[in-house]
Amino acid sequence: MSESDSPSDRRRFPRLAAPLYARPARLRRVDWRQQVLDASLGGIRIYSDEEYTKDSPLELDLFLKDGTSLSCVARVAWTKKLPDGGVARFELGLAFTDASPDMMDQLKTVLVPEDEGSPDSP
Repeated sequence: MSESDSPSDRRRFPRLAAPLYARPARLRRVDWRQQVLDASLGGIRIYSDEEYTKDSPLELDLFLKDGTSLSCVARVAWTKKLPDGGVARFELGLAFTDASPDMMDQLKTVLVPEDEGSPDSP
């Protein structure tokens, strides 16, 4: 991977960490949720056993730590095939495409910057 391809160079938004869970909207009748691996105001990173093509739209429900949920639309920004026998078949980067200002405001209140609370932070 070249230096210009590093994940930090792809990020337009600061990395944020929070107990956040996601579920494809088509599974609303199923009590299935997975923890989001990485989140920002620009999108999320998750594992998936389903293969998606780049730019595929996905309707998602996001579950916040206070028990509320948000619905949004994201597009597949990138996919990475994982080794056989891993936690999932793929890792996906999803970019929010249809997120209301209200949804973003709610995300801002529950997502915590990674460096907050670290010994080096002021």
